[in-house]
Formats: sequence, C-alpha cells, structure tokens
Amino acid sequence: MSRILVTGGSGLVGKAIQRVIETEPEGSKYGKQPGEEWFFIGSSEGDLRDPAATDALFDKYRPTHVIHLAALVGGLFKNMKYKLTFLRDNTLINDNVLRSAYTRQSSKVVSCLSTCVFPDKVEYPLDETKIHSGPPHESNFGYAHAKRMVDVMNHAYKEEFGCNFTSAIPTNVFGPHDNFDLEDSHVIPGLIHKCVLAKKNGTPFVVAGTGKPLRQFIYSIDLAKLFIWQLRNYDDVEPLILSVGEDEEVSIKQVADAIVKAVGFEGNYSFDTTRADGQFRKPASNAKLLGLVGDFKFTPFEEALHDTVKWFLDNYESARTGHQKK
Repeated sequence: MSRILVTGGSGLVGKAIQRVIETEPEGSKYGKQPGEEWFFIGSSEGDLRDPAATDALFDKYRPTHVIHLAALVGGLFKNMKYKLTFLRDNTLINDNVLRSAYTRQSSKVVSCLSTCVFPDKVEYPLDETKIHSGPPHESNFGYAHAKRMVDVMNHAYKEEFGCNFTSAIPTNVFGPHDNFDLEDSHVIPGLIHKCVLAKKNGTPFVVAGTGKPLRQFIYSIDLAKLFIWQLRNYDDVEPLILSVGEDEEVSIKQVADAIVKAVGFEGNYSFDTTRADGQFRKPASNAKLLGLVGDFKFTPFEEALHDTVKWFLDNYESARTGHQKK
C-alpha cells in the first residue's frame, strides 16, 4: 500500500497531477496504481513553515511517498521586494517537509525546484551539473538559494541517513489553475488574461517587448506525468530537468499569436518595443530525461495553449486573477 502526499496540491502542478491520477486508466503508466492512495493538500490544511503543523500533517496522512510542490512563489516584482521573506519561508517549508518525511519514515520524496536555481552567468544549455557553479541572478536570489538548498539537503539526508530524496527542475510551466494575476503572473497566464480583457473591453492588446525572446514552455499535464514517472522510477539523488527539448523553444511573439487565435481577439494587437525584453534565451537540456523516460510525447504547444485559454474562460470567476476582472 502506497500513500502519496502532494504538498502544494491546490496549485498549478498539484492540480495537474490530480487530474492525471483521476483521469488516466487505473494501472496505466501514469494512472493510479492498485493499492495507491493519493492526498493533495494546500496551505489551508496547515502551515508548512511551522514544524509542529508539518509533523501533524505527516501524522494525519502517514505518507510513504511525497511529491513536494509547496512554496512561497511570486513574479519578478515580489521576488525583488521580499528577498528575505522568500528565502526564510521557503527554507522553513523545505526543511520541515524533509525532516518530517525522514522522522515519519517516508520512503521517497521528490521536491520541485526551478530553473532560477541556475547561475546567472552560465554556459548554455543548462544541465543538471551546473546548479552550484555560480551565484543565481540578483533579482530572485532569496527564492533561488532556498530552492538550491533542497538539493544540498537531499544529498545530506542520503549521505547521513540513506534517504531516497531527489528533485525535479521544470522549465516554464503553464496550464489550467495557473496564477493569472496581471500584476504577479508569469508570461503566458499574464498575456492570456490581458488579451481576454482587451477583447472584453474593446481595447488594444499590447505585449511588452519585441516578442523575440525564446523560452521552453511545458504544459502542466505533461509535467504532471513526468513527476509521476519520476516518483515511481527515478531513485538518483541528483536533480532531473523536466522540459521539452531545446528544439521546441517558442518565441514570445509565437505565444502572443497563439493567444490571440485561441481567445478570438480581432482588435488592435502590437508590441511595445520600448519595454525591456529580458534575457533572449536560456535553453535547458532534457537529454538526461529522454535517456531515462524514453518516448515521451509532449503536447503540441498550440493545443496546450488552447486548452489553457478554454479553462481560463470557463473558470474566469474562480480563477486566480487578482482583483482586475473589469
């Protein structure tokens, strides 16, 4: 009997894992296996910054396995303004979850990291060997260092106690249940919300920058399947990049074009080239993943984006949008 606890279970990736577990055929590669019980918990169930609250959750659910997604997250502005908060809160969450997993004898933990753990100055493509080869970007060093420490703790737990603790590093994730807040979201959900409002209000849809930067985007449902695969099949302490290939980079203009098409926006659509573009590209290699998982089929980008827009429109009133629904 396996009891799998998913922390951060109400967020983008947690909801995607829940959808895969509940919709894939039981006993299939990514579906629920006979004898498995899955538990998806959000912050309303307990404060993971508190050791006693974390222990209480582990005592309640008695997990044999943990997918640890819970984190204090935010966009660029919040990361820059609250560096200590991001560092302390995430360090406390991660330390408590791993300590409770060890003391309550969970047999495996897969924690979610982020590509921001990589050094600011690094040779591309990113790969799993480069995490600690220089300091992260100044803008989010609090969050990045807290996430890096998960990898350090995983190694320490393995060396001292033999624990099977490992981690995943997804690239840019998007999908249903994302954060669509215009002030504090990532690029895809932010542009979707902006385009929907432009259509609703009959105003222009203006995208910041030239549209030329390239990014690797992974659909949350694909990422969910890879997390489930990793939980069941990957027992190395070294982190694993979960991403589409470098050959599947998409420009911000391609993203905006696809959003305009999916939303059905027919108004004035342009790029504000006076706004900064950010880094042109920061490709990550998924060679290690593909060598292990085999013939994984990623959802085509436009199809995944169409599904995400449809979910947002169908769930607009309950989606995470901040306060700007007008």
